[in-house]
Amino acid sequence: MSKEIIGRCRLRLILDHRRMTQEDLVVMTGIHKSQINEYINDKRTMSLKSARIISKSCKCSIEDLYEWLD
Repeated sequence: MSKEIIGRCRLRLILDHRRMTQEDLVVMTGIHKSQINEYINDKRTMSLKSARIISKSCKCSIEDLYEWLD
């Protein structure tokens, strides 16, 4: 069984694709803007709870939020 490693956050790409701003995501999720910014800039990794909330708001899977390295 291979161990998967979390790569770069893809949230900026997803927001751009959905034509959403960080502010839109703040309103939809209730997650503070500074926290979302830290995710986007790879300064913080999302908790499972935050990833689930964000993925539902962005209409994507949790796996889509990050690059995954084998």
